[in-house]
Amino acid sequence: MNNSPAPSTYILTLSCEDRVGIVAAVTGHLAQLGGFILDSQQYADLEAERFFLRVEFKDTREADTERLGDLRAGFVAIARQFDLSWELLASSHRPKLLIAVSKGSHCLNDLLHRWQTDNLPVDVVGVVSNHPDLRRLAEWHGVAYHHLPVSAENREEQEQKLMALFNESGAELLVLARYMQVLSPALIEKMAGRCINIHHSFLPSFKGARPYHRAHQRGVKLIGATAHFVTSELDEGPIIEQDVERVDHRCTEQDLIRLGRDIEARVLARAVRWAAERRVFLNGARTLVFR
Repeated sequence: MNNSPAPSTYILTLSCEDRVGIVAAVTGHLAQLGGFILDSQQYADLEAERFFLRVEFKDTREADTERLGDLRAGFVAIARQFDLSWELLASSHRPKLLIAVSKGSHCLNDLLHRWQTDNLPVDVVGVVSNHPDLRRLAEWHGVAYHHLPVSAENREEQEQKLMALFNESGAELLVLARYMQVLSPALIEKMAGRCINIHHSFLPSFKGARPYHRAHQRGVKLIGATAHFVTSELDEGPIIEQDVERVDHRCTEQDLIRLGRDIEARVLARAVRWAAERRVFLNGARTLVFR
């Protein structure tokens, strides 16, 4: 029986202005470092003249506690040569997640269940809410629950507390799992590229309250959900994932709500997983996802 430890694996992601020689430089350097490529995906956006790359590789040399630092140091020259925005992490890295929620439990419950059953590669470090209703659910999963009531009078103070929780917990992503509050432009700017939201896909047709009621009245034939990065344009940030289901005249308003909640939960879970696995790249007002 071979009891030697399995080789360490790493994920390298990068984006830059497109030009000749990027892939050759990266893969050649990986070979020199003893990196065996397990998966590689790349995309050249010809309109934006941007290049994107995600490489997962195995380290064939003996790993030690300094190895990741050595690997990162080895890419500095290439990053400088091609002006790369890049990141190199161990594949085992699990980003810390802070979840914000109001009263709707379906997305929160789904994320916590996937995390607890090791089906979501993240570490949930807390749940923050403007209502006390879901404390029992979060604490049953062993997650700290932070009740931060919000009103027009205390919004700035409440957001400062939310940001403090995010920083103190070491969180890398803030997930709005049906958090029914509009974030301020100042907070959105601080969280750019690190905040994911979920909403129904009726927008812009049925904005505001009771969207499923109005969709039922109009006899919609498709319902769905959209997960996206949060920007100052309300519910119009770069889209990460969407899904739909067909419905017909037999569906009641409650049927639409039930189906919509199921879609929201799974779409949000996909978006969080792909972000955690470093598969999502911002590209202006869009994203690209290496699935």
